[in-house]
Amino acid sequence: MPPRWPRKPDRRDPAYRRLGDRINFALHVAFFAAINSGAWFFQEFLEKDWHWLPWFSGAWLLLILSHGIYIFALADYDGGIAE
Repeated sequence: MPPRWPRKPDRRDPAYRRLGDRINFALHVAFFAAINSGAWFFQEFLEKDWHWLPWFSGAWLLLILSHGIYIFALADYDGGIAE
């Protein structure tokens, strides 16, 4: 069941922005998991040694972690939105 919003959606609403950012973060984590697990699977399946794969996964993981820190710890949803 999709999330329901009790009032008209408005990007200036802090609770709506918080929910949207968390859904966006969850989508990014899902893409990270799907693409990285697929890349590691195909590396093993094809018996190749992709030297770039640990760097790719590590860099993307750092981006995901920094995104999560911003969303869950640093974001100020009570302030105004820049338009």
